[in-house]
Amino acid sequence: MQQILEAILAGDTTSEEYAALPLPESYRAATVRKDEAEMFEGLESKDKDPRKSLHVDDVALPELGPGEAIVAVMASAINYNTVWTSIFEPVSTFGFLERYGRMSPLSKRHDLPYHVVGSDLAGVVLKTGLGVHSWKPGDEVVAHCLSVELESPDGHNDTMMDPEQRIWGFETNFGGLAHLALVKSNQLMPKAEHLTWEEAASPGLVNSTAYRQLVSRNGAGMKQGDNVLIWGASGGLGGFATQYALNGGATPVCVVSNEEKAQIARNMGAELIINRSEAGYKFWKDEHTQDPKEWRRFGKDIRDLTGGEDVDIVFEHPGRETFGASVFAARKGGTIVTCASTSGYMHQYDNRYLWMNLKSIIGSHFANYRESWEANRLIRKGMIHPTLSKAYTLDEVGQAALDVHQNAHQGKVGILCLAPEEGLGIRNPELRAQHLDQINAFRGV
Repeated sequence: MQQILEAILAGDTTSEEYAALPLPESYRAATVRKDEAEMFEGLESKDKDPRKSLHVDDVALPELGPGEAIVAVMASAINYNTVWTSIFEPVSTFGFLERYGRMSPLSKRHDLPYHVVGSDLAGVVLKTGLGVHSWKPGDEVVAHCLSVELESPDGHNDTMMDPEQRIWGFETNFGGLAHLALVKSNQLMPKAEHLTWEEAASPGLVNSTAYRQLVSRNGAGMKQGDNVLIWGASGGLGGFATQYALNGGATPVCVVSNEEKAQIARNMGAELIINRSEAGYKFWKDEHTQDPKEWRRFGKDIRDLTGGEDVDIVFEHPGRETFGASVFAARKGGTIVTCASTSGYMHQYDNRYLWMNLKSIIGSHFANYRESWEANRLIRKGMIHPTLSKAYTLDEVGQAALDVHQNAHQGKVGILCLAPEEGLGIRNPELRAQHLDQINAFRGV
């Protein structure tokens, strides 16, 4: 791996020289182990510790198949799906790998007693398989996390509808929290030249998810003038939703959990902010009963900020804790667009507020290649900025995942993989200088 890293750091290595580099038989990777899938049985979610389940191991380099690429990973990032994998909730991901392994002889590679996790990367293409024509060794890339077979007609209008659509590094093996990664070539996109490796790695999953959920016609189809309620507006997902609302001529109503996160939202340009800690909302009286009075208080607080208007769109991802309030808060005819459910999947809401007020609930899940490409294009142009707040080393991946699990983070949490330190990988310092204030502001610097 040292020879590969030296080639990347040199900055002038040719494609032919990259192609000639020997690939190692094994590499370092963050894994969970199949024989530990029951290790947290009986514990509540909050008590499950990713530091105990995430290991950094040497694993065998997988066979390179047609339409695939091996990428040297300079940096990656933590997403909630890595947290879910590490605490084996809502199910162990080894079930995903077993089902994928039954699909074909090539997919059998993924069914292993360990799972290399991670759904983001920034790095350099080292080798491509048969049928790959758009990418070559030496290309600096990021990867979006849609792995799709595209053998079914259902996927050809929208690849997210393909019955063999999977999230790479969550429902497949050989993910991005590693020194090397195996991806399909149609996951690759050009790395933003003005960003560091760790900055470039951080937007992938959440930026594309936010784009589809809020902007795309497959999601809420946000338009100019919309009021958009954004939960967790300074976080990895909500931070991008806040930027898209501002860039698209909408007005974000940003919900955050403390003053520090409120300031990050202000740094992005948001003005309408609700600090949940100060407001003290108690949407649930107990484990089984919600409090409509608190929904109404929440709705009044929103209208106090917007000049009496309800929100057109609710950007919903906390799930169980907030969903009843979200359905209530949307205006008549409004849209609640939902993904993730980080506080629980079993949502409850009063259907009278949905049905009698003609509201819509739209489910949104990641993004197709076109949506991901458009979201990445905006990153490359400096119109949308990464929200990276902290970077750990690969050996510290368990602590990084714990931070996200406990909501002790802001924005995205990055992981240095092959990159020996932060700040490397900038190829266009002039463009970076134009956007440095925004980059720093979104990091809370």
